[in-house]
Amino acid sequence: MKTQILGMDQTPPNILIVDDMPANLQLLTELLKQSGYRVQPVSSGEQAILAAQTEQPDMILLDINMPGMNGYEVCKQLKSDAALNAIPVLFISALGETLDKIKAFAVGGVDYIMKPFHFAEVKARVQTHLTLHRLQCEREQQNRLLQDNYDQLKILEDLRDNLTHMIVHDMRSPLMAIILSLELYTRQTSRKLTEAAIKPIETATMAAHRLIAMVNSLLDICRMESGNMPLHPEACDLTGLASEVIQSLQHLKPDCRLELTQPGPAMVPCDRELIRRVITNIGANAVKYVPDNGRVQFNIQNTDAGVTVQIIDNGPGIPREYHTRIFEKFGQVAVHQQLKMYSTGLGLTFCKLAVEAHGGTIGLESEVGKGSTFWFTLPRT
Repeated sequence: MKTQILGMDQTPPNILIVDDMPANLQLLTELLKQSGYRVQPVSSGEQAILAAQTEQPDMILLDINMPGMNGYEVCKQLKSDAALNAIPVLFISALGETLDKIKAFAVGGVDYIMKPFHFAEVKARVQTHLTLHRLQCEREQQNRLLQDNYDQLKILEDLRDNLTHMIVHDMRSPLMAIILSLELYTRQTSRKLTEAAIKPIETATMAAHRLIAMVNSLLDICRMESGNMPLHPEACDLTGLASEVIQSLQHLKPDCRLELTQPGPAMVPCDRELIRRVITNIGANAVKYVPDNGRVQFNIQNTDAGVTVQIIDNGPGIPREYHTRIFEKFGQVAVHQQLKMYSTGLGLTFCKLAVEAHGGTIGLESEVGKGSTFWFTLPRT
C-alpha cells in the first residue's frame, strides 16, 4: 500500500539515491516510490553532485564504494557547498568496520545503513531523518522570522527613542521660560496678592520644576543607554554624601525620622553628583511612601566588594514579582494593601543605569507589609 508523505511545500520529499550497482539502485528506487517519495537515481558521484545542484533533494542515500569519486568525497563536496550542506546524507555500504562508520560521520553523514539492507530499516531511518530535517528547516525559518521581527522592532524603538529624545530636549526651554515667568510674576506681585492667590502659582512652579527634573532624568537615561553619558569620578565619602542628602530630604516629610548609620568614612571613586542623585531618588521614594512618623535608615557598609549603601524604610513594601520590573523604564508597582500606585517613573531606571555605569550593582529586598530595602554597591576600583 502506497503511503503519501508530504514535505514542507506539501509535495512528496525528493530523495537522491547514489549507487553504482544497478540492482541496488533499482530496488531502492522502487521501494521508496512505493512509500510515496519522489526519487532521483544516479550511478556515480559526479552525477550525484550535478543532480543535487540541478534539483536540490530533501535527502541523499549515498553508497561509499564507487569507482571514481567515492561516497566520502561526494559528501565532502556537498558539505562544502553552502547551498547543499544542510541536506541529510545517509550512507549505505557493505563496509562494517567501526572506522568506516566514524569516517562517514566525520565527513557529515547523519546515519549509516549496512548492506545487505532491510527495507523496513531503510524506510524507518529515511522517515526519521526527513522529519528531523523538516523540523530543523522550520526552526531555522522561525528563527529568521524572529530575527527579522527583532530587527524591525529595533528600528522602530530607535526611531521612537530618537523622537522622544528630540521632543524632551525641546521641552526644556519652554519649561524654563514658564518657571522664570512664574517666579518673576510672584516677585513683582507678592505684595498685592493674597496668600490664597499665591499658592496656586507656587504649586505651578513646583510642578514645572518636577517636569524639568523628569526631562533631565530622561535625557540622562538616553545618554546612559547609548553609552554617551560622561562620568567624572573623584574620591568620594559616601557617608558624608548620604548625610548631605538626608538634610535635603527632611523637608519632604518633617515628621519622618531619617537616620544615618555612621561607620566612619566610606571612600569610593565615583561621579559625586550622579551618586548624590541616586541616593536622593531612592531616599525621596522611601520618604514619600512611609507612613506619618515613619522611619528611613541610611546604612553605609564597607565590604570586600566595595561600599554598600542601604536605604531601609518601614513603608508598605513591594510584592516580590515586581522586584526586577521596578527598575525598568516607566515601571509602576501596585501596592495592593494600600490600593495606590508605587510610581517609580524614571527615577529608579536612572539609579540602575548610573550605578551600573560605575561598575556597581543595585537591588531590592522587600516584602508586602514589612517595608523595603533598596541597596547598591560601588567598587573601590
